[in-house]
Amino acid sequence: MQEMLWLPFYIWYGIEYLIISIARLSDKQGDRYHDVSFEEEAYNNDTNLEYCKQRKHFAWFKYIKIKSNKEN
Repeated sequence: MQEMLWLPFYIWYGIEYLIISIARLSDKQGDRYHDVSFEEEAYNNDTNLEYCKQRKHFAWFKYIKIKSNKEN
């Protein structure tokens, strides 16, 4: 959120969630939620306590892909 500032973050999040929701209509809401790039990055790295220090800027870009959370 700090990388994008507040307003652009929420706009991007909303648009991404809307696109995912349309593309994954038959999936559960929880699956759609975890497919949002920010949520997926956080979920995949929640056990790494050093992640915030090691992480590169805009690392969430690699998670932008529909159904990418199913690959892990």
